[in-house]
Amino acid sequence: MSAQTENIETDTDWEYRPLRLPPGTTRISAATQLSIHAEYSGWELSRVLLYADGTRKIWLRRKRNTPGVPNVIT
Repeated sequence: MSAQTENIETDTDWEYRPLRLPPGTTRISAATQLSIHAEYSGWELSRVLLYADGTRKIWLRRKRNTPGVPNVIT
C-alpha cells in the first residue's frame, strides 16, 4: 500500500468515498458522473488511478460534518 493511500485511510478531517468506473467508460462520461457527485453531494476529486485494462479507481473526498456542541447552560 502506498503512503498516499495510507494517508487517505487515516485522515480525520475528510471523509472519503472510493468509486470504481469500469473499462470502456469514456472520459466525458466519467467527468459527468464526478460532476454530479460534486454538485449534489459536495464531493471533490482526491485521487484517480487508471489501470491498464481501462478501469478507473477514484477517491472522492469532502470535509467531515461534525455536529456542533450545544452551549452548556450553567
